Amino acid sequence: MSDVMSAATGDSIRVACAGNRLALAGIGLLAALLFGSIALGADAPGAVLVVPASPVTLEVAVAWEPNAQLPAAAGWQLVEIDHPSVGVPVEIVPGLTDDGLAFEKCKRLVASIPPREGAAEPRRFTLRPASGASIQAGSAFRLEDVSDASLGMWDGDLPVLVYNHGTITAEHVPEKDPRRTRACYVHPVYGLHGEVLTEDFPRDHYHHHGVFWTWPHVSIDGEEYDLWADRGIKQRFVGWLARQAGPVAGVIGVENGWFVGDRKVMIERVWIRAYKPAGDTRSLDLEFTWIPVDRPITLWGAGGKSYGGLTVRFAPPSRKDPQTTITVPNGPTTADLPDTPLAWADFTSQFGDSPTRSGGAVFVDPGHPDFPPTWLTRHYGPLCVGWPGVKAKTFEPGVPIRFNYRIWLHKGPVDTAQVQQAYDAYAAAGSLFALKR
Repeated sequence: MSDVMSAATGDSIRVACAGNRLALAGIGLLAALLFGSIALGADAPGAVLVVPASPVTLEVAVAWEPNAQLPAAAGWQLVEIDHPSVGVPVEIVPGLTDDGLAFEKCKRLVASIPPREGAAEPRRFTLRPASGASIQAGSAFRLEDVSDASLGMWDGDLPVLVYNHGTITAEHVPEKDPRRTRACYVHPVYGLHGEVLTEDFPRDHYHHHGVFWTWPHVSIDGEEYDLWADRGIKQRFVGWLARQAGPVAGVIGVENGWFVGDRKVMIERVWIRAYKPAGDTRSLDLEFTWIPVDRPITLWGAGGKSYGGLTVRFAPPSRKDPQTTITVPNGPTTADLPDTPLAWADFTSQFGDSPTRSGGAVFVDPGHPDFPPTWLTRHYGPLCVGWPGVKAKTFEPGVPIRFNYRIWLHKGPVDTAQVQQAYDAYAAAGSLFALKR
């Protein structure tokens, strides 16, 4: 195991990826993913991936640097060494640098490893050509422009999400209101019945928009701006980092900027990764990098509430819908929770014409700064992860700020134990956090 290099530094785990090595970051609650050296010969044991014997599917994105060109193959799979009849399809996607750019020299292996009945000890897998096994035609992910401003993602024929890179305008918002237009966010997010789970430009809060990441207090050179409500500062699309759709995952990488007038003050890089459903659930992973451009930037959340950061605005049928439930690690709560430390929160309700209740949870990576961060939850729709919270924090130019989250979608209602089990699997899998060049 000498080929594994990892070291915790401050609020994150940074991992070297050099020479003939596999690398991992984001060590979770159950166990780390551990690797041996690479050997892709026909009779060699190959790269060994060890995962905990989880009772639920482990969605993983693990770093790997091949020391040679991969042999041509129709596809790749992870084969369980002690149970060679078990093969898990693999997608090969770019790794990331510390500053959130695609790192072509290092790759990531994306896979959904289902539980195996009777497995009690850690499970060992090796990388092999798929040997004829393939995903059925029509069931792979695909990406298509749905307008000049929006990119849609589908899993076969089922819609997954839309990323709005261009300017979206709400005609019902007054023309002089700065919240009338926005860009750089995800909406809709679709449930596994095809129902729309998120809401955009709701009449109670025009500035809420699907899955978004903004702060109400942004201070630069002594001037304060409001990215939350688009006052004085805006997010704008800069360019694509990746658009990849395959049989295992759909991946979108995008670079945005925060602009005060025409001056870019913050680099924003966002990676979105969608997995195939695991039974009645689907995972969407979000990886964020922010870098102040040329001067310090100070951020803080709303006083007494803490919102400011990642927010998901769900779309229940009404503000006081009796079917709506918010569940946190301590169990279901009937009260809204302001400025409350949480590792996760789930929102379940009736959405659109769905035949059953459904919903989604937001999971915070255990490597998140000041874990667990403080949240604001509201039964009328928003789950807001607040960081740095109500106390201001200043970020220096050129220094990356990194966060990982998962949105875990589910059919039907779920109880506290089910969500906690899914969160534990996320923590155990430990999605890639950072690579060094």
